[in-house]
Amino acid sequence: MAERSFKREVEDLKLGQGEVFTGEGILAITKALLEAGVGYVGGYQGAPISHLMDVLADAEDLLGELGVRYEANASEAAAAAMLAASVHYPIRGAVTFKGPVGVNVASDALANLSSSGVTGGALIIVGEDYGEGSSIMQERSHGFAMKSQFWLLDPRPNLPSIVKSVKDGFALSEASNTPVMLMVRIRSCHVTGQFTCEDNRRPSLTVRDALSNPRSDWARVVLPPMSYRQEIDKIENRWPAAENFIRDNGLNEVFGPDKAPLGLIVQGGMYNGVIRALQRLGLADIEGRSAIPILCLNVTYPLVNSEMLDFARGKDALLVIEEGQPEFIEQNIATFLNRARSQTRLHGKDIFPMAGEYTGRVMMDAITAFLREAAPGLLPDQARAPNSPPPDIPDLSKVVPIRPPGFCTGCPERPIFAAMKLVEKELGKHQITGDIGCHLFAALPPFEIGGSTMGYGLGPASNAAFDGGGEKRAVSFLGDGGFWHNGLSSSIGNMVFNKSDSVAIIVDNYYSAATGGQDVMSSRAANPTKATNNPISKALKGVGVDWVRQIDRTYDVGKMRDTIREALTTDYDGPKVIVASSECMLNRQRREKPLRTQAIKEGRRVEAPRFGVDEDVCTGDHACIRLSGCPSLSLKKLDDPLRDDPVASIDQTCVGCGNCGEVADAAVLCPSFYRADVIHNPGRWEAWADRLRRRVIGWLQARRDARVLDATRGAA
Repeated sequence: MAERSFKREVEDLKLGQGEVFTGEGILAITKALLEAGVGYVGGYQGAPISHLMDVLADAEDLLGELGVRYEANASEAAAAAMLAASVHYPIRGAVTFKGPVGVNVASDALANLSSSGVTGGALIIVGEDYGEGSSIMQERSHGFAMKSQFWLLDPRPNLPSIVKSVKDGFALSEASNTPVMLMVRIRSCHVTGQFTCEDNRRPSLTVRDALSNPRSDWARVVLPPMSYRQEIDKIENRWPAAENFIRDNGLNEVFGPDKAPLGLIVQGGMYNGVIRALQRLGLADIEGRSAIPILCLNVTYPLVNSEMLDFARGKDALLVIEEGQPEFIEQNIATFLNRARSQTRLHGKDIFPMAGEYTGRVMMDAITAFLREAAPGLLPDQARAPNSPPPDIPDLSKVVPIRPPGFCTGCPERPIFAAMKLVEKELGKHQITGDIGCHLFAALPPFEIGGSTMGYGLGPASNAAFDGGGEKRAVSFLGDGGFWHNGLSSSIGNMVFNKSDSVAIIVDNYYSAATGGQDVMSSRAANPTKATNNPISKALKGVGVDWVRQIDRTYDVGKMRDTIREALTTDYDGPKVIVASSECMLNRQRREKPLRTQAIKEGRRVEAPRFGVDEDVCTGDHACIRLSGCPSLSLKKLDDPLRDDPVASIDQTCVGCGNCGEVADAAVLCPSFYRADVIHNPGRWEAWADRLRRRVIGWLQARRDARVLDATRGAA
């Protein structure tokens, strides 16, 4: 169950010649694939292209009508390997995943694909996750494109340019027999706009057609001596063919005046930021017409020597605007200029910061600094002075608190780590590693459990060095998504093969929750197109894990604590794996909340649990917050002058999971939590009983107040 359904938007994918498409970049990419005659599509979800996989899944019926094969792959490596269908057959294929971590996982298949070359167009749509909105380490996919010689497209962030780049990518791939990477940044994926459609095309050769007429060519197998010849083919044939196609078809764009003393060379994905900075400096109008020449690189690799030299001709200085490090593009252009003995000065990372996202402020400051040196006459008067103060921008760090990522309200993973903290209170601190996924938030306060992560599905493998029979057993965490992605073979298989004595805890929340709630093999839902309901515990036993404990309600903190303690203290010598299962609360609420709302509207009886804190009982030590950390569990200041410290309080975002009470019970904290069942549309008897209770309670309260008043008068 993905976090968002695109069933309605999928209807727009059926638009034909001359009709106008309006929507997000993700949907535009899907529409462009269909218009380009793609034959098969695959991928693995991950920001910022998770929604692309969701769109494709929702569009499976349409894909089937066009003869397009779609597969949600088990990993990025499986997706990249799919492109083997384009090696021998003139079939256009596309796969998508998160970059650069997805590229890392897929690197073996991608390197072999690049070496052998392709016959049909092969497109890898990489969601470039760089900058302040990123969820991963800060790296670029550009280096991999250079290493294996993929051609890399980075289109301007508007729908017509993105759609054109998809089609150009296929054509460039076929013209040069080389796979092409299409890099779409976070803003490109979610930018909205319009473009004029073409008709969807059935692939000229479908994968079904290819099956009936198999082909092979031993010269494309990556084995000596063919692999040596393939490298030469890259340099002597494929690379020149790519350069010719890029230049002849104008894939890169030039904006602004034909002649000027300076120019800007910019990655396509950064174009909007550049134009906005120029507009603020009065050097571009609202339509984007620039007073400074701009070479927009919709293809950032390979760079075409003749294009760079033509643009540099007659200019005193150039500024390369290249986000991220190292400065691959700047170095490449510097080599071109040096070999041509050009006198044009080249600037880039000497003005721009080497690392970090080029926000509006960074872009504005750097372009201003470049113009002060190269052409101060172009700047408005207030910006010409080298020490002119920047406009005042409030320091939001003094006002807005830091908000590191954390578990959602009601998350079933939270009690697992509360239980782990209770065990460490008894047995001492343990060596713990995490894994990619929601459970990695446990490394942050209030839990501070786990201090490293080495890759998706590699949590237990990260602890292999500590499995040496020490005084304490190492503990590792692994998500269900990571387990099926890579963990079963690389982590659990590694533990079994090496007779590990450590403990692995598999956090099973029924979905690939961190990427948007897509189903995995162990999902409990019935998926009409995928094989779900494959228990993780069954797979564990199948690879040789004998000590397995299954917990089907992680909110039982006491049971979780006892099971973890058992794993860490048992005499059993071998891999010990705990499968802790409860449904992702976000997905559960997405499913149940609309049904509950509809039932209430229809007048049906609905009972919903809510939790609260009895402020008369709460001691105010806040241990419950330190052990739970739930966003709905906060502080409340009392009016009581004898109680200075705020007490715990549960706000209206509570989803009734009961974790706070379970934690208080397991940790033997103050018994201040209570549960109240809120009944909507009660029956007649329930309504009568409620009125009776209110009357009795009101009478008792009035009697107590009267006694207090009488006692006060008597004392006076």
